[in-house]
Amino acid sequence: MYKVFIVDDEPFIIEGLYDIVDWPQFGLEIVGHAENGQQALDALATKPVDVLITDISMPVMNGLTLISEARKLHKELKVIILSGFNEFDYLKEGMKLGIENYLLKPINVEELESTLRNTVQKLDSVDPNGLYDAYDIQILKDNTLYRWLNGQMAAAEFEERTELLGLHLQGPYVAVAMLRTEGNSAEVFDRAERYLVAWRGITLFHDVDGDIGIVASLLAGAEEKRTFAELMENLSLELSVMNQIIQIGVGNVGRGPESAALSYKQAKRALEYYLIYPERRTMEYKQLESTRASGVLENGYPLGWDDYAKLILAKDKDGLRERICQDFERLKRMEGIRPEDVQNVALELVVRFKMELQHIKYSEETDLFKNTLQRVQRCDSFQELVQTLVSLAEETVCSLLQDAKNPVVHQVLNYIDSHYADELSLKTLGAQYHIHPVYLGQLFHKETGVSFAEYINKYRIEKAKQQLKNTNLKVHEIARSVGYWEIGYFYKQFRKYVGISPTDFKALH
Repeated sequence: MYKVFIVDDEPFIIEGLYDIVDWPQFGLEIVGHAENGQQALDALATKPVDVLITDISMPVMNGLTLISEARKLHKELKVIILSGFNEFDYLKEGMKLGIENYLLKPINVEELESTLRNTVQKLDSVDPNGLYDAYDIQILKDNTLYRWLNGQMAAAEFEERTELLGLHLQGPYVAVAMLRTEGNSAEVFDRAERYLVAWRGITLFHDVDGDIGIVASLLAGAEEKRTFAELMENLSLELSVMNQIIQIGVGNVGRGPESAALSYKQAKRALEYYLIYPERRTMEYKQLESTRASGVLENGYPLGWDDYAKLILAKDKDGLRERICQDFERLKRMEGIRPEDVQNVALELVVRFKMELQHIKYSEETDLFKNTLQRVQRCDSFQELVQTLVSLAEETVCSLLQDAKNPVVHQVLNYIDSHYADELSLKTLGAQYHIHPVYLGQLFHKETGVSFAEYINKYRIEKAKQQLKNTNLKVHEIARSVGYWEIGYFYKQFRKYVGISPTDFKALH
């Protein structure tokens, strides 16, 4: 087994790392730990170690110094950085030293396990040619592009990273496609990358769902925009020789880097429509829009999806049943409505149920929705169609009831609602609710879909926006009232989530 050494000045982080990973499953064993860099370096002088997992900010000797010194003792040492700070300078320095990944606390277990798995693969086939290779760069590309496309990275930081990583995304237009396979994702990624290598403005990455992302920077002109969709069609043909299921969702082309996030969401959503159109080679979001806008439905989707989403979240079976019956009865009575229009709305509703359940639970449950889609397509009567949708709604609610929100997370959310201006941390809340802070962080991420720190910041910024719009308080007073005592940090977070400074936001209202 490969040997792991952990360094962190917070004992509960070390304890949590011992507990949350099945180390032998990865061919790893923890051989020691330390609470600062100097203690760790002393231990590493006499202890064989293959993987070092270390915090950055520690007393006596920080993580970056430790890595640099540890390299002198163990040339092939693999390093994973943990940090509570999402600072570009730390990341840049870590890259110079050669790292496997830069993970933010609270730790995402799936990301940690993926990093460990890949690290072990590298150890199994050690490359003696240096510490910093294409694999290291790809890990950082994945992290950078995924966070950027999900609005978790400011423009200035993204520009710094693209320059550092050699990404070419300066074209006036941008588009995103997402590739999903049930086969060997690594082989598909490599073949796709080789095929697209001649296109200077294209970069590939992995997102947290395991899908392969293709980000393209395009020149102006309608012909160039259409070229991207055709390129994805040709890529699908290229990959078809691998005899694997290949699905490619293509988002719309937009102007400017800010349109990339929308194109990413569109591409991800387009993938879901393979449930309805499994025979298609690629699934263009733009074509889906035109397909759905048929007959009397030209003005868009006729059902109020937001109301359905609220009923799903409330686990309201009766409300969903009543809403489905009312909506489809109204749809049936619309002048000029065609049977295929009603069926298209039903198919769309099934896909949206699937995406909503996945958003809440972070699980696919594909069979449930595949079966329902097949039933919708085979329905011989209006009543059978409605009953099929009602059954889906009931099964969706049952699925949620079986996986109801953890009561501790529910209590934490209530506590945040009334104490968001106080100093909050997983450590203090873990002590308050008698649960290990690392485990609490994992539960919180699973139940809410975001890290504890991100949830707190988003919540506070929303409260600040309300005060900026509706009160005459000064910006620094509002910052303190929502829990930010460092005004510079408040400005940084506000720009991250709103896009402009709080002063500019206040001036707009």
